[in-house]
Amino acid sequence: MVETITKINGSVNGVVWGTFGISLLFAAGIIMTIANSGFQFTHFAHWIKMTIGAIFKDKNITAHTGKDNKAISQFQSLCTAIAATIGTGNIVGVATAIIAGGPGAIFWMWIMAILGMMTNYSENVLGIFFRRKGSKGEWRGGAMYYLRDGLGGYKGMKYVGVVLAVLFSLFCLFASFGIGNMSQVNSIAGNMQSAFNIPAPVTGFLLVVIASVVILGGLKRVAAVTEKLVPVMAIIYIIGALIIFLTNITAAPAVFAAIFKGAFAAKSAAGGVIGYGIQKAITMGFKRGAFSNEAGLGSSVMVHSSSNVKEPVRQGMWGIFEVFADTIIVCTLTAFVILSTGVVDLNTGLMISQNEGPGLVGEAFATVFGGFGPKFIALAILLFAFSTVLGWSHYGETAWQYIFGECLHLPDWLGIIYKVCFIIVIYFGCTMSLDLAWDISDTFNGLMMIPNLIGVIALCPLVARITKNYVDRKIHKKDIEPLISKFPEYQATKKELDEED
Repeated sequence: MVETITKINGSVNGVVWGTFGISLLFAAGIIMTIANSGFQFTHFAHWIKMTIGAIFKDKNITAHTGKDNKAISQFQSLCTAIAATIGTGNIVGVATAIIAGGPGAIFWMWIMAILGMMTNYSENVLGIFFRRKGSKGEWRGGAMYYLRDGLGGYKGMKYVGVVLAVLFSLFCLFASFGIGNMSQVNSIAGNMQSAFNIPAPVTGFLLVVIASVVILGGLKRVAAVTEKLVPVMAIIYIIGALIIFLTNITAAPAVFAAIFKGAFAAKSAAGGVIGYGIQKAITMGFKRGAFSNEAGLGSSVMVHSSSNVKEPVRQGMWGIFEVFADTIIVCTLTAFVILSTGVVDLNTGLMISQNEGPGLVGEAFATVFGGFGPKFIALAILLFAFSTVLGWSHYGETAWQYIFGECLHLPDWLGIIYKVCFIIVIYFGCTMSLDLAWDISDTFNGLMMIPNLIGVIALCPLVARITKNYVDRKIHKKDIEPLISKFPEYQATKKELDEED
């Protein structure tokens, strides 16, 4: 039975994360970049100013909503989304990409991130445009909504949109237990046991207790925790990586030369056939890049849609920054740590170290921090992976609500069943072997991507119109009506949007 499941999963995984899936992901990034006039490049200063720059100047960005307001702040939505994306992929994923694809895989991670900025941007623009309020006044948005009401709004596409929305929700629901839960906590338990000799059952019990307090408190409590946890964990890790960067600064030219050389190497690091090296570098770079920042999977849009922002492009720009922070900053620092500390032969791309995954990064950190290096990585994985669990708990709950609430019209309070199951799975994820579960959850993660990207590409003209409308109004100062929502009752006035700025 297990062998059959493994074989079927391998075949499906080979499609969703093979040439078809990767090509679709790449095509979506290219299409959305061209359709929006290279917004991530042409308006770089603007989106930096309106995201990370605005945190320190605009109190509306970080201001909490009232107790009766179910929405969360723009900063909270960003932190919850980053909590779900900055996880083991930023440490284990980067190490895996280098091991399998050589240093050149990092170049292709950058390419995927640059294009993924506009894919993530488009997802969030569509998420805000097609979101609607639930029975308790909370915002409900995500890929399932723009598949149903956007793609499904095209002539003859109603049932296609409905079916793809349900499929996306089902894949997301299963992925939340795997890639968003078991694989993350299993990494935590393994690293805590190897670094601090803490038994896996103890780690599992403690994580269950903490997760219960946070997850059962709803999205606003999850957001309140992530807005404090994410900046702290990111800053600590970045400081540690920067110390290594400065310590090995003389190796920077060789590191970046190895990355660019490896990206177009005719042979693989292991000495494979001509052309295989480029293929492997591209495949691993794209796959690990997508796994790290989740651009194109349609996951983070579910929390971005809960923001109190009115302007779709405003939230779209946070999506650009999310990918930028995750891959261009954090993953690049991890790559430099690995490549500058002697665990990889920069001339050939061959691995010198016998360690894999977190062990490889821990060994690299140990070259500067000594015995504390592996412990530092174990703590980093604890924070990164647990924050991912918190973020994905909301994604899974949103998928649950769509399937059982929107489609089957069951009471919203039944969502507690999902939360309890999600929390229980945390314990088992810490204490069991997860090789097959990891592979299956990786497949479901990829399966989410297919219907989502179909919707994003199909709705490309709408995203382009919304973007042009924003640029004309906010940058070129034209006096035109805003394009804010699919639904007239949520359409904001120019005055309201000016107050938001």
